Amino acid sequence: MSSWRSAVRPRARTGDLPRRGAPRARVLTSDDVAEAQRLCALDPVGSALAAARLDVAAAAGFGAAGGQAWGFPEEGPLAAICWSGANLVPVVPPTLTGADAEDAVAAFARLARVQGRRSSSIVGDQAWALALWDELSRTWPAAREVRASQPSLAIDRAPDVDPDPAVRRAGIGEIDVMLPACVRMFAEEVGYAPVATPGSAYALRVRSLVAEGRSFVRIDPGPGGAPVVAFKAELGAVAGGVAQVQGVWVDPTLRGRGLAAPGMAALVVATRRDVAPVVSLYVNSFNAPALATYRRVGFEQVGTFATVLF
Repeated sequence: MSSWRSAVRPRARTGDLPRRGAPRARVLTSDDVAEAQRLCALDPVGSALAAARLDVAAAAGFGAAGGQAWGFPEEGPLAAICWSGANLVPVVPPTLTGADAEDAVAAFARLARVQGRRSSSIVGDQAWALALWDELSRTWPAAREVRASQPSLAIDRAPDVDPDPAVRRAGIGEIDVMLPACVRMFAEEVGYAPVATPGSAYALRVRSLVAEGRSFVRIDPGPGGAPVVAFKAELGAVAGGVAQVQGVWVDPTLRGRGLAAPGMAALVVATRRDVAPVVSLYVNSFNAPALATYRRVGFEQVGTFATVLF
């Protein structure tokens, strides 16, 4: 792997921050976005989710980005940030460690408690996502599930297996075929089916990814000749030279036929050529088949995530 990995570990201290009572964070404004983006660049794989929303905020404002960014400390240069939207995503860069990092998480938890739970999940670097949940679990409703160990994998080179030539970008005219597959994937992964009626947030999200060329698919003839999504995956977040893959899915009736590895290889080739030089994803540690597939393609572990689902 290339030198971008070295930004993830090890953490190195840059000096203690001044302490003035209980640690506090602030809600960032458009004037702070560039500085927040620079913090994300210290760990581009680990911060891709938050960095992607900051890119939208930089281009079109926080309203378009669908949330807020919080900064720590309350005054002065930023040392850590947290995205608060559909997901709560703490970003504690590798330059912040020890008590300073703990203060950042405590400050984000303080703001989250004040505002109340608005996010459907907490997700990010394992240490900080779980630390944030530890703070919030004292006052927030119980989590539906805590996925405490999710290897974060990345590849920045050609894949180790041949790409599937049938995997391609989905077309906008294939939304009606794609949407049911996306719903089935979501239900398998999260545990419930999203509302996917025309005009719903989920349906619009699927349409947006297809329209932006970030949805990859293999569609084969099914029984009676009707099209069937055999393999699919999306680039759910793109920022800082990293494209984070989400929603990888193979039709249950076609699993075990070797579709996933070549499908992912095709996605890696196309993404590195057209979108970003680094392709990343995170996966539950208990999902041994998926981990084996990604490693076969050439993904390597560069960190560990955790997700708290509500």
